[in-house]
Amino acid sequence: MKLIIAYIQPEKLNAVKQALYEKEILKLSITNALGCGQQGGYHESYRGVDVEVNLLKKVRLEIAVNEDYVQPTIDAIVHSARSGKIGDGKIFILALEECIRIRTGEKGKDAIG
Repeated sequence: MKLIIAYIQPEKLNAVKQALYEKEILKLSITNALGCGQQGGYHESYRGVDVEVNLLKKVRLEIAVNEDYVQPTIDAIVHSARSGKIGDGKIFILALEECIRIRTGEKGKDAIG
């Protein structure tokens, strides 16, 4: 079992969701996030004052999958979120020690589904 955490551009969310659904990866959690990476941010003028904006809007996806779905999940995210420009995002893959479905008490692979 793995926990896949991906940070993507907000405008790519619908394309990523569609790509995941096509690979039959239906269970995910989505959170709005702020952050910066290599692109660093940008400057803008607000009421005549120069403002540095270094926390940019991102979307955080969390997807718990069984081993068979790790690579299809990664492929779907990369293919649908890539623009080729700085700021496309990152994917982190973590080992998932345990998963428990609250409703039934199922554990492990059965709980992830």
